[in-house]
Amino acid sequence: MQVNVLLAPQPHPVTVKEFFRMGEAGVLDPEARIELIDGVMIDMPPIAPPHAGRTKRLTFLLIEAIGRRAIVSTQDPILLGDLSAPQPDIAVLKPRDDFYSAEHPRAEDVLLVVEIADSSVRYDRERKLPLYARFAIPELWLIDIPTQAIWVYRAPEDGVYQTRFQLGAPHRISPSMLDDVALELGGLV
Repeated sequence: MQVNVLLAPQPHPVTVKEFFRMGEAGVLDPEARIELIDGVMIDMPPIAPPHAGRTKRLTFLLIEAIGRRAIVSTQDPILLGDLSAPQPDIAVLKPRDDFYSAEHPRAEDVLLVVEIADSSVRYDRERKLPLYARFAIPELWLIDIPTQAIWVYRAPEDGVYQTRFQLGAPHRISPSMLDDVALELGGLV
């Protein structure tokens, strides 16, 4: 005798492949700010001027300090497994001759991720930070606009950053993967 088992509805996680196919097919508005995090499409709020200004300032500082030793990418996707394609405000990537034009960078290509957070501080801290740690992104800077703080997270191990500190005045730092680079970030807080 066959027994019918009723299953409860289950969410369908969207894969990275499906997500980009939706974009290519025009299912997603090209102007929408959507990130794929753990198989869920997340609508991101519009970028306000304080956020945009800090992104531009830090991009300029990084490019000036790093030169040709790495690629500074702004608000472009990085692929973290089959279910996540976050778009960090800034990612510093290992150099490649094709500048990642053949494929998006993956976790092993990333030297540093920077999230600049205004209205998204909680989301960045609770959803994206653990995601980056889980995929062993070596360093994350979280620039918290409302509290005027810069948090540094390093040394991911077992999905958790082992080192965490708030950068104090004069806000000087060297990225752990580019220790010959020195930056002063006081203009960002």
